[in-house]
Amino acid sequence: MNKMPVVFVGHGSPMNVIEDNEFTKKWEEVGKRIPRPTAVLCVSAHWFTNGYFVSTVEKPATIHDFYGFPQELYEYEYRAKGAPDLAKQLIKMSEGLIKEKTDRGLDHGAWSVLKFMYPQADVPVCQLSVNGGRTPRENYLLGQSLKELRNEGVLILSSGNVVHNLGLLDASLERGGYPWALEFDRYIRDVICSHNHEEVINYQTAGDSAKFSFKYRDHYDPLLYVLGATDSDEKVEVFNEECVMGSISMTSYLIGA
Repeated sequence: MNKMPVVFVGHGSPMNVIEDNEFTKKWEEVGKRIPRPTAVLCVSAHWFTNGYFVSTVEKPATIHDFYGFPQELYEYEYRAKGAPDLAKQLIKMSEGLIKEKTDRGLDHGAWSVLKFMYPQADVPVCQLSVNGGRTPRENYLLGQSLKELRNEGVLILSSGNVVHNLGLLDASLERGGYPWALEFDRYIRDVICSHNHEEVINYQTAGDSAKFSFKYRDHYDPLLYVLGATDSDEKVEVFNEECVMGSISMTSYLIGA
């Protein structure tokens, strides 16, 4: 079996689910382009926990973890099967570091992207939480432990945003980013493309732009899981490179395709 690539997606607003835009078109394109996975292991910003957890649910529910959006979004259901065998493999591989969660469905960080990558919901999927109690380096190292799964046909898909500061969001600014948002987004892009993961882990080296780019690491650390699961000689492709509403980056990465 060919080694699967890894993907980090800047997922942005849940409204992408009911819009036809260049972001969702690219998610669809990536899903068609890469080999069909045996399962998807999704690391979503919207499962931010104290500890590492993986969902063992056989039929994960669609979690509508947002408010103030059109009713159409709350009625949408993504009916993919779970991947409990993969989840239990992770628990075993981690020697108990990753704990089982038996009642966790798919949050919108997962299904809003999977809807376009695998619209038939015919690829099993389970979620791995983002551990907010660990350092960026520790989450990167956790990603390294996932690398072997790629040889088994598992797609490691992380969903977040490199820049995600809702407190400074300007909804009237549909497209474009504040200067500091663009600066940080481009800094991270450049160091990833040069395979300099240390600078992604130690993101504060970006300077003042890093201070404004996010308040919490929930949307940033999914990137570290993906980077940890890569090799230094793999091709990095950047897509959806754009900021929206001033303070959200949609910039995404496909590595090892």
